[in-house]
Amino acid sequence: MKSVLVTGGTGFIGCPLVAALSVAGYQVTVLTRDLAKARIKLPTGVNVISSLDALIAFPDILVNLAGEPLAARRWSAQTKAFIQDSRIGFTDRLFDFFERKGKFPARIINGSAIGYYGNCGDRLLDEGKPAGADFAARLCSDWEVSARQFEQRGSSLCVLRIGIVLGANGGALKQMLPAFRMGVGGLMGSGEQYMSWIHIDDMVRLILFVIDHPVIVGPVNAVSSQSVTNRDFSRILADVLHRPAFFPMPAFVLRLLFGEMADTVLLASQRVLPSRALGSGFEFRYPDLRDTFENLLIK
Repeated sequence: MKSVLVTGGTGFIGCPLVAALSVAGYQVTVLTRDLAKARIKLPTGVNVISSLDALIAFPDILVNLAGEPLAARRWSAQTKAFIQDSRIGFTDRLFDFFERKGKFPARIINGSAIGYYGNCGDRLLDEGKPAGADFAARLCSDWEVSARQFEQRGSSLCVLRIGIVLGANGGALKQMLPAFRMGVGGLMGSGEQYMSWIHIDDMVRLILFVIDHPVIVGPVNAVSSQSVTNRDFSRILADVLHRPAFFPMPAFVLRLLFGEMADTVLLASQRVLPSRALGSGFEFRYPDLRDTFENLLIK
């Protein structure tokens, strides 16, 4: 039985991942700041710790998904510093722990995001494209640099550049649903920006896939093969909900509300291809956006 240490294990992706790892027979430990919350949210049998020093079994695999959500609040200098520390600083501290132990997990799965590429219009983006220059791009690039420290100690590293993860119980879709269900949803800005997304089930399956295939190293785009424009995303979501989508949010209003985050996250266009995943034999169960919405929202 292989042991897995998961950070971010009580989050939107982390919870179903931990459940799937447990079902697959892994010995799972979750590092968390809130032990009581973790014990409620996570399956029986998962070991929950608040300090790395409490590790019972040395992990064969580390899945590092920890990080403050980018869109949780308007960005200030303090918020940016906190976001950076929650990813880069935390990953550095993980590395330092294992360095002191003199031993490293054989396999590392580290989070990143398609924000790595910056705002790229309608250009197709595979894993070979360079990093952008805005805050989110620099954040992702620096996080990946931090994770590569593990490679220098012999670990097999895969970095997942995660797109918009769609699930009914969290993430971007949960935030959008109230407006769209009331019929007051609509496109953001011009609506021409590309959104690269992935069903939560495929996200979890992809993480298990790269764990099981240690030859997959380096960056992997965690997105469906069918990116869509924000205009089409809004139209399909409204159609599945049988609601109109006539209430656009102009770019200037988004900038007033969210400042720098509007251009970097909400209005940025990333038309991303999952080239490495497909080339490695991974098969998406939900490559189509309409099928995804129907699966998540129609019960």
